[in-house]
Order: sequence, then C-alpha cells, then structure tokens
Amino acid sequence: MSGRFVRSVCTAAVMAVGAALALPAQPVAAAPAAPPGQTVSALLNRLQTLYRKAEEATETYNATEEKLKKQRTEVDRLGEDLATARIALNAGRNDAGRLAREQYRTGGGGALSPYMRFLLSGDPQQALDQGHEINRAAGRRASTVDRLSAGASRTAKLASQARDALNVQQALAATQKRQRDDVRKRLDEVERLLSSLTGEQLAELRRLEQKGIGAAQAKLLASGTLGGSRTPSAAGGRALEYAFQQVGKPYIWGAAGPDAFDCSGLTSQAWAHAGDEIPRTSQEQWKSLPRVPLSQLRPGDLIIYFEGATHVALYIGNGQVVQAPRPGGYVKVSPIAANPLLGAVRPDAGQASLASYVPPALPEGAGSGSDAGYGSAGAPGR
Repeated sequence: MSGRFVRSVCTAAVMAVGAALALPAQPVAAAPAAPPGQTVSALLNRLQTLYRKAEEATETYNATEEKLKKQRTEVDRLGEDLATARIALNAGRNDAGRLAREQYRTGGGGALSPYMRFLLSGDPQQALDQGHEINRAAGRRASTVDRLSAGASRTAKLASQARDALNVQQALAATQKRQRDDVRKRLDEVERLLSSLTGEQLAELRRLEQKGIGAAQAKLLASGTLGGSRTPSAAGGRALEYAFQQVGKPYIWGAAGPDAFDCSGLTSQAWAHAGDEIPRTSQEQWKSLPRVPLSQLRPGDLIIYFEGATHVALYIGNGQVVQAPRPGGYVKVSPIAANPLLGAVRPDAGQASLASYVPPALPEGAGSGSDAGYGSAGAPGR
C-alpha cells in the first residue's frame, strides 16, 4: 500500500489523493474542465475550500477513532469483569448446592434445636459443641445465600453494561465508516479539480498561493504581534526534536506515524515523545490546552488555524512552524502565516523555559516544497 500521493500533470509532479488513501485503484469519472473564464484566484479559493473541508472531515474522523479506541477498551474491561463475575457466581451456586445437600443429610428443618439437644444430652459439653457447629453452619448458609444473590445481581448488571457498551462501539464504528467515506469524497473532489487543470494553471496557483502566504507573513512580522525570541521548556525541546526528525514524511489523513502523519497526528506524537500526552485532534488541542497569546509564543507551542480549529502546527520560533500541511504534502518547515491563524496553546504550561537552547539541525531543504500541498516536485529533505 502506497503512502505516496503522486500524479504527473504536464511537467509538474502533482500529488494524487487516491494513493494517500491507500485504496485500490478505481475508475474516476473524468473531471469537467475548469469553467470558461474562471480566474486562477477563483480556482485557488475553490481549492483551498476543498482542502479545508477535507481536513475538517479528517479531524472529525480522528475524533471518532479516539472515542472508538476508548470504547473498545471499555468493552474489553467489561467482558473481563463479566467473565470473572460468572466464575464467582458458578462457585457460589456450587457452595449453595453443597450446603443444601448437607442440610438434607442432617435432617433439614426437622433437627432438634441446640437448646433441646443440650437438655436431652448426657454430655452437655458435646451438646454445646454441636450447637456451635449448627450455628456456624447456619451462618455459612446465610452468607452463601447472600453472596449468591449479590453475585447474580452483579452478573446481570455487568451483562447489561457489556451489551450497552458493545452497542455504543458498533454505533461509533458505523459513524466512523460514514466519516471515512466523507473524507474520501472530499479528497476525490480535490483530485478531480487538480486533474482538470493545465500545467500553467497549476504553476499559477502555486505562485498565487505563495504570494498570499508571503504577504500574510510579512504583515504579521511587521505588526510585532509575535514578540521577541524565547526558548522552549525541556519538554518543548524534545517535542521539536521529534518533529524535526519527521521532516520529509508524507501527509496521509488519519496517520499518526511512524511513516506518515496528518497535522494533529504530528503534534500529538511529538508531545507524546516529549513525555506529555495531549489530545489527538486539533479541535481538542485547542479546546483543552491552555491558551497563550501570540506575543508570548515560545518554541514547542501549538499554532491553531482556521475558525473551526481544523489545522495545527508546532512553533519553532522566528515566525516559523513545522507541520504536516495537507494531502499531497510532506512534513516541512513553513511560515507561521501559511494558513489563517486562530490562536495558540501550550501543552507544557507551567514548565520553565530553558536558560539556553540550540535547536536541532533541520534536514537540508526542510523549508522547500509547497506549503499548499500540491504541485510539489518532491519531498523536502529527501
């Protein structure tokens, strides 16, 4: 199964989404030509919208995958508890049966009371001993009945919980399948649009998008919003080191390493390798991690993009991020303004910054290639 997403369009190597999805080759209906008179700017807006919808669908899929993993764990736990409860219940039934047989052999309810045995016995001490044994036996019977009743109740409750948990798991799996199909549909739309363009249109799209990124980056840096230079925490340094090691690996939706990543797969794995578990998706990272102003950014912080928090990157410093950009792209270094900024969060809030920091060396060409994720001639640094 291929992790690459490559398709040749004229002289530019354009990434085809189908291979990235690792799907068997299927015939794709011929895409209609771009509408007559449609400007490259309009094509760029359309393409960016399609990519954004694809990434939204991907992050939704990732969130369901995380819920499904937790639900599978819960189903397994309940299954183990239920098996243990059934073993205990069977043991209780065996004990109850044995006591019933013992009671039958000793005369059952017709036996003399301990008081009458004492009065009629020629050996009062023996009668007292027998009375104690009878009382202990009665206590064991009562304890066994109580244990059997509690065991039956616990087993029935666990069986009900296990059925409910399995139903939730099956519903999540069905939801995930629909979301997977939605991702594929969105990426098929991207592929059809790219396939309909000429080499000249693709080159103009790349030029126009990079021009827009350059302008946004220059405006952000000139505003002074990013503040001064800072050092990461020790954990932030480890997260960046891991992310740098992934430069050149392809973006594949739903992937979280080791051979490919999507945007939040890269950030969550980088921080996991730093020793801090953070949520899997960009939306949950934005929702649950402490916010930090752009003026206070330090390396290792997570930069969140778009109003729906559907894209994320790791801040390197000096207005740069390392990210898995989008289908067809590779993990690379990009300007922080490569996408519309929403804000930033800090996984290691509360940890002190290092007194000094020398960032790891980046692979050659780590910043080359398209931040747009299409029309790149090859993987940076590879």
